[in-house]
Amino acid sequence: MSTATPTTTRRLPLAGVLRLGRPSEIWFKPACSVVAAVAPPNLALLALGRLDLAMYTMAGSLCALYGHNRPYPARARTLARVILGMAGGLAVALTAASLTTNAVVLVTVGALMAAVQKVLCDATRVGPPGNVVLTFISSASLFAPQTLGQVPGHVGLALAAGAWAWLVGMAPGLLRPHGPERRATAHALTATAAYAAAHGTGSGSASGTGDGHDRARAAAAAAVQAAWQSLLATGARTDRTRRALEHLVVRAEVALAAPADADPALLRGWARALRGTGRVPRVAGADDDLLGVDAERDVPQPPLWRRLGPLAPFAVRTALGCALAGYASLALGVGRPYWALVTAASLYQANVTLTWSRGVQRVVGNLLGVLVFAAVVPLAHLHPAALVLCCLAFNFGAEALIGRNYWLGSVCVTPMALLVTEFARTQDAGQLITERVVDTLVGALVGFATAVVVTNRRAGDRIEHALTGVEQAREQAARLLAGPQPAPRALEAARRTLSAALADLRATADAASGEWWQRALPQERVVLAEQSGHRTLAATVRRQGTHSWDGARTTEDVRP
Repeated sequence: MSTATPTTTRRLPLAGVLRLGRPSEIWFKPACSVVAAVAPPNLALLALGRLDLAMYTMAGSLCALYGHNRPYPARARTLARVILGMAGGLAVALTAASLTTNAVVLVTVGALMAAVQKVLCDATRVGPPGNVVLTFISSASLFAPQTLGQVPGHVGLALAAGAWAWLVGMAPGLLRPHGPERRATAHALTATAAYAAAHGTGSGSASGTGDGHDRARAAAAAAVQAAWQSLLATGARTDRTRRALEHLVVRAEVALAAPADADPALLRGWARALRGTGRVPRVAGADDDLLGVDAERDVPQPPLWRRLGPLAPFAVRTALGCALAGYASLALGVGRPYWALVTAASLYQANVTLTWSRGVQRVVGNLLGVLVFAAVVPLAHLHPAALVLCCLAFNFGAEALIGRNYWLGSVCVTPMALLVTEFARTQDAGQLITERVVDTLVGALVGFATAVVVTNRRAGDRIEHALTGVEQAREQAARLLAGPQPAPRALEAARRTLSAALADLRATADAASGEWWQRALPQERVVLAEQSGHRTLAATVRRQGTHSWDGARTTEDVRP
């Protein structure tokens, strides 16, 4: 391992940080779901004249934002856990608010809760919007006037709204029960088709390397891994449709391993067939494709405590950064220090470079968002119904736009958060805007400074572990290839293990490359490990005989 001195000079990128990407394929699903989850409770409270309770129902309603990429059996579990986690955080925050009004104590509690929410969301891979919504609700609740006797009722409102959000999140499964798996499989097929096409045109270099080639391969590998995670998330439960989708993901995996032998047009045709509610293509000659998949279903997931270990630096960053941001806000006399706390919590990404990018996006989005708030607040003040409708519109806009770039979604999130503070009583718009701008700048500056100071030296260790995993998986596959007649199940398991190890190495290297204050990374070893690993994958595919595309045609369809 290299023992070079720590690198102290890093570039903070600005180019491309605010560039808009393509909208998510399912951008309308979370956007419509959050409106469907938020509207009935808020309209009911409006009719009852109790909009002051909307903060508690929104805590449960916003859980509808989670789990849209997960298969419905897994989504049911994820949504239930998020709702319980949201209610638990709300209960702790409201209890603390009822026991003390000391702002320093409340900020400290909020920072510790933010750290717990961050590492639990990352360890369980709950997916977007991650810990930010949970931290926003719990931190804001710390500063809500409260008595101990009111806590059960307010938490009960959140749970009731959460139950409705669960129903909203699960409802699309009645019409398209395999929708998430189909989308993930289609994306894997499309990404590997693009990689195979680029390989066939000689993109990159004659040796099959180059930045464009490597990016295409990394994107395809990530898409294939995501498709497997989607299909395996249901556990042992499977059916004909999922089995057919698994066959297609295997073909994508084979194309990734041996792109020169793949048929990009066929891959794209399968991907198109998975869009909508049409029939699922069934691949001819695929009876042996799934060797090892059933065995993988039986592999137990690592315990939660083991997944929490590598996240310790992020827990420290979040706790310290949120606390310092809240304290700084208090020192400046801002009445809502939780805004600074939440801003800091929203910054922390996989490394310091990505944290910087998120900080720029957050500041730009929030500053534009307060201008939008200034424009719409006269309309919202006309009537409580106008206030509710404005909040619903911003809820929709935030989820519709945030997939294109975080700052664009923040332009809607910021006025929505400011309007929520007006559910209890009308407030001075100028003061709200001033405090939000100050807290945004304080939270971003203090949060990023903390990320720089709190080092993550485990990033280098994780690369070493990932390299070891690739080397061991490659050696196992090579030993099987050297034998006269390797067992098909063993060879398939070795291929899939090596493929997963290579995807993990690339993700780990990308994360570590943006981290600061660490020893030099073994970039040459990573490149060599990837090259030899992919060569072994290609040899494994050819030995299995699954690289031929002449017989991989659609013979029948499986109804969804």
